[in-house]
Amino acid sequence: MTRRPMSLILMTVVLDAMGIGLIFPILPSLLKDVTHAGDGTPYIGLMMALYAAMQFLFAPVLGALSDSRGRRPVLLISLAGAMLNYLVLAFAPSLWLLLLGRALAGLTGANTAVAAAYISDLSAEDERARRFGLMNAMFGIGFIIGPVLGGVLGDLWVRLPFLAAAVLTGVNLLLCLLLLPETRVSAHRAIDLRALNPLRPFRWVLAARGVLPLVLIFFLFSGLGEAYGTCWALWGNDVFQWNGLWIGLSLGAYGTCQTLAQAFLPGPATKRLGERTAILVGIACACAALTVFAIAWQGWMVFAAMPVLALGGIGVPALQSLATRQVRDADQGKFQGLLQSTVSLASVLAPLGFSNLYLSARSIWPGAIWLAVAVLYGIGAVLVVRLQFEKPQAES
Repeated sequence: MTRRPMSLILMTVVLDAMGIGLIFPILPSLLKDVTHAGDGTPYIGLMMALYAAMQFLFAPVLGALSDSRGRRPVLLISLAGAMLNYLVLAFAPSLWLLLLGRALAGLTGANTAVAAAYISDLSAEDERARRFGLMNAMFGIGFIIGPVLGGVLGDLWVRLPFLAAAVLTGVNLLLCLLLLPETRVSAHRAIDLRALNPLRPFRWVLAARGVLPLVLIFFLFSGLGEAYGTCWALWGNDVFQWNGLWIGLSLGAYGTCQTLAQAFLPGPATKRLGERTAILVGIACACAALTVFAIAWQGWMVFAAMPVLALGGIGVPALQSLATRQVRDADQGKFQGLLQSTVSLASVLAPLGFSNLYLSARSIWPGAIWLAVAVLYGIGAVLVVRLQFEKPQAES
């Protein structure tokens, strides 16, 4: 009964990740084309920061609206906004229109939060870890396909990837409009204007018992995930003299291992070990691989440790599953929006911290960055052990 809605939700996640990833290889050329300057690099950070900032503010708002108005209308609005954003990017003649398009993408980009809320609605408690793992795997697949698609189409015409993304998102919008059911059947039909306040969900975090520690743990894990994208290329070149090809191969190998682990392991691991233990096992695997990275002196050692690092990915779906049980069904959208917001905030703050940490240790021991990440994972493990859970109150 839930197979078709689940397939549509997973398709939405894939396309969302593709849309995010396809902009990376062509963004410098697009900005150069729009600004008519020799180098559009100074504006790349601005566009990325604008997208993340809008996600941080509005993902909880749209998640909360999905609780009160229903998942389906918010997801449809999000997809329509994404399609409009791609069309703006495809035809924008000026920089301010590009910035407007990225702001719109961030504002309406609740796809992942609403998809997670949908999964929570459609899944029994013992199925959630497996399905959250599938969702994360689909995001990984989309994030692999997106840059490749962007690079290939961008060589033909720098705006072509955005037209392709608009068409794909439009197809997804049509399928969801025709086939996706509503799962929040008890949702209120009147819009509570207070839900449009971006700060209101954050006040709810402080007031709801047991929610703040979960949000902080998600923030920590999301921030640690940014360390790889920030430091990997620098470290690979400094320690192993990897060129662009080897850096790309290593990232591709890790992405493949991570996707397979997320797709197939969280469900069995959670059923056998329990959610809390699965999280701790995932942290232990990540720390073991990071220790190998820190002391590695040959590149093959990194590739050998990658499957172990990928096993660390079983912890995030288990944590997502565990977290959904601490929040009422009526608050799942708001909660998932807050989690997406913490990911956006981490994507802004963590690269700054890890880049400075790496540069400070670079001349002494480049691999020290991975030991630092392992230590922070250890702090996360302590927080997971100390978590106290209560059954949420039933909906009134």
